[in-house]
Amino acid sequence: MTNKIVIFGAGKIGRSFIGQLFGRGGFEVVFIDVFAPVIDALNKRGNYNVIIKSEEEHVLNVPNVRGVLSSDEEEVADEISDATIMAVSVGSNVMAKIAPIVAKGLIRRFGISQNNPLDIILAENLRDAAPFFREKLVPYLPDDYPFDELVGLIETSIGKMVPIMLKKDMDEDILQVFAEPYNNLILDKKAFKNTIPEIEGLSPKDNMKAWVDRKLFIHNLGHATTAYVGYLYNPDFTYLYEALTATEVYNCVRTTMLQAADILLKKYPDEFTSEALTGHIDDLIFRFKNKALGDTIFRVGCDLTRKLGPEDRLVGAVRLANKLGLPYDRILVSIACACRFKATDENGHRMKDDEQFDQKYAGNVRRMIVEVSGFDQTTEIDIVQTTINLVEKIDRKGIHEII
Repeated sequence: MTNKIVIFGAGKIGRSFIGQLFGRGGFEVVFIDVFAPVIDALNKRGNYNVIIKSEEEHVLNVPNVRGVLSSDEEEVADEISDATIMAVSVGSNVMAKIAPIVAKGLIRRFGISQNNPLDIILAENLRDAAPFFREKLVPYLPDDYPFDELVGLIETSIGKMVPIMLKKDMDEDILQVFAEPYNNLILDKKAFKNTIPEIEGLSPKDNMKAWVDRKLFIHNLGHATTAYVGYLYNPDFTYLYEALTATEVYNCVRTTMLQAADILLKKYPDEFTSEALTGHIDDLIFRFKNKALGDTIFRVGCDLTRKLGPEDRLVGAVRLANKLGLPYDRILVSIACACRFKATDENGHRMKDDEQFDQKYAGNVRRMIVEVSGFDQTTEIDIVQTTINLVEKIDRKGIHEII
């Protein structure tokens, strides 16, 4: 019987990364999605292209694919019932919405065989994704369903960068997706219930929490810092690579990422070395500078409510540094720049949520970092006041005074 992966989410990561790895690794790939045009195209064509953007562009064709609309619940449950493995790449806000149909598939699978575990790869940029999704699934399962024996929730570290597709690119081919050459999927070795598939590009790790934090507090933090500092350095910059051609921006980004690396080294001394993290940082900055990828400052910096959240890339790193007694001054500069971020897309529009963010807080930094970032005005007053001072300095003298 052909190995089959069922993937919830036929978006950029679902197609360019998870589907690509497994499809080219010999699996049949079944995408579950709400967007009928993509599902129809997958079923009509049976394959799609991932366009690798680098100095020399090349095409990876992903064969043996099809799709099912998520509204076809009976068909979706049937697909889950005999899947070899499953993946979820829908975004944290949608995970709760798909939980009922996933549970229905698990129940149907249990009815066929009571000893057929299913591993579910959680291809989400979300800390503690496994307990989060477990909490969403369990209420829809029978009380006597042996969840811990039959379901493996596999956390991942998604390091692949996939830019926003322009309308003209999607009009040209609704299924094509752009991506960088990086193709390494880090996942939780200990969470699998079945044998880990022998797929090129899978990189199982024992201490998954350390690698999730590395992604969040070095990759995501460095990415966001490039966008926020780069935008304020020159609001006319469109792309990340433009920002990193400015020496001041490059140096600021690198020193901020190195400060985050020191935090990880103290938190996980047995997992990382200074040399390895420094090499990872320099490789990431090289990837951020990939001109062919066309990654925009807007895409990387938008969604301020999430990216300035209490446990996210910037604020989470500051909190961890504070707990460990380490410096975090460079990271506060990134947060201060984020408070004045107003980049727009190709049509001159901001993200709708960011417009609402601005309307709500009207530039009031104290309210932003207390209500959005969750800093306490009593126990974390130094962080609050320092951030306010940095933003005031930006407003008076510009970003050059603080980077």
